[in-house]
Amino acid sequence: MANIEMTGGFRVSPQARRGGLKGVERRVGMLMLLPALAAFSIVIVYPFAQALGLSLFEYTLQNFEPTFIGFDNFRTIMSSPEVLDSFIVTVIYVGCATAGTVVLGLGWALILNQPFRGRGAIRSLSLLPWVVPSTVSAFIWGWIFNSRYGVLNALLLEMNLIDVPQAWLSTPNGALAAVVLTRIWRSIPLFMAFFLAGLQNLDREQIDAARVDGAGNFAILRDHIIPHLRPVLLVVVVLGVIGGLQDFDTIFALTGGGPVRATSVLSIEVYRRAFEQWDIGMASAIGVLWVATLLPPAYFYLRMLVKGR
Repeated sequence: MANIEMTGGFRVSPQARRGGLKGVERRVGMLMLLPALAAFSIVIVYPFAQALGLSLFEYTLQNFEPTFIGFDNFRTIMSSPEVLDSFIVTVIYVGCATAGTVVLGLGWALILNQPFRGRGAIRSLSLLPWVVPSTVSAFIWGWIFNSRYGVLNALLLEMNLIDVPQAWLSTPNGALAAVVLTRIWRSIPLFMAFFLAGLQNLDREQIDAARVDGAGNFAILRDHIIPHLRPVLLVVVVLGVIGGLQDFDTIFALTGGGPVRATSVLSIEVYRRAFEQWDIGMASAIGVLWVATLLPPAYFYLRMLVKGR
């Protein structure tokens, strides 16, 4: 029989006392979460709710009094070639940047996982692109791709791969490739850190046994390393998609969304509608569409975190 304690004239069992303590801990935890929830509501929830409301109005610089038009803004953006082009550019940008970062980040992690002199220093230096501000990264790569004094043109001319300097940022394909490369350069350190952490738990004896059986590097990567890193791979892909969809400052500082809208992703399109065309209602509708593209990967990521607990 469970022990019963006397408290204030009442009998309290240890189970009841533990239940009471859990209730107190739960309430204390909720109280400690209140500041974060308040900040989240002020910074995220309230602006989104306001944008969602403004998306239902015609609100421009010429019309300071918002006019309710229902879902007309959404009907307009669904038939707008500019918004469709921005959505396609966003998909290309996010897909290429995420794929490139995964491949290069995994390759760099595999190299840094090998024992060699100075490995710790190189690991630390490899994190530098991640800590550099995104605007600074854009200016660095803008200098690299500069048509007159850029490092890339100087290198290619020295190697006789081109005859004349190329205006990389003045062509649609060149500008899109430039912003993708900049995004990859900034994201490799984070992905590399995730992969490197996952490789620490890899069974070396299993790899050595596979080599004794005659397995090559590609077979080991395919049959042992990638299956072992599958959970990490899933996390970094989702994080890469979320980060790419949110990216604005790198693209804006490097190309401004040009040339000819070649790098105008959804975030750039929202900025243009709001601060160049002063169409707040349309910008809010595009912003809602932008958030809608963020929700599936964000939900998937949160679901993975909950399941992993």
